[in-house]
Amino acid sequence: MKIRLFVDAPLSDGAEVALNEGQAHYLFGVMRLGTGAEVALFNGRDGEFRSVVGHAGKRGGTLVCAERTRPLQLPPDLWLIFAPIKKARTDFIVEKAAEMGASRIIPVQTRFTNSERIRQDRLQAHAVEAAEQCGGTYVPEVADLVQLDRLLDGWDDRRIMWCDETLVTARSALAGAAGPWAILIGPEGGFAEAEQVRLRAMPQVVPVSLGPRILRADTAAVAAMTLWQSVLGDWG
Repeated sequence: MKIRLFVDAPLSDGAEVALNEGQAHYLFGVMRLGTGAEVALFNGRDGEFRSVVGHAGKRGGTLVCAERTRPLQLPPDLWLIFAPIKKARTDFIVEKAAEMGASRIIPVQTRFTNSERIRQDRLQAHAVEAAEQCGGTYVPEVADLVQLDRLLDGWDDRRIMWCDETLVTARSALAGAAGPWAILIGPEGGFAEAEQVRLRAMPQVVPVSLGPRILRADTAAVAAMTLWQSVLGDWG
């Protein structure tokens, strides 16, 4: 099964899944599949199922689940919080976060964020595509854009790995601190002074350096998730 497809329908042995027009076009128009071809299905809840094309049409079709091939594999309880940047690079951040095991992705508006709006539905679609391509059975939620101050107002005891370019130490700050986490990546202009003061005053915040060079926001997101996964995540 080289083709993987995310669907929103319940999956179980023998279940019949109806395809929408876009999915039918992809499977039967682009990939040229026909009746009897196999597709791997997942929905982020029930694991992955081997399915067989029951009906192939131009505007729809059906797949029939044959058997579950993989259970649901949940990622670590890790959120990625980032300030959106240019469109293509924001897409990159969402795709890589989904591939690297974020459980939730939260775009935030900071003082120096240079993008005032996002297309949440488009970014969610990118997360779905990333899960399809990387073999994941879970798709992280991409939240709508929220003000950083508003997000922090309701914060609980979840630790925040704050990527602070003014620091010189990193890895040791994370060691042994299991539990729910979030990674916070700032905008290209950095955090405003008032935002830095608030973050440093929060007991949940763990400032971490990503090295001696100032990284672009999209590079920083990948570097930060790599660091966290290697110390506290499911890579070991």
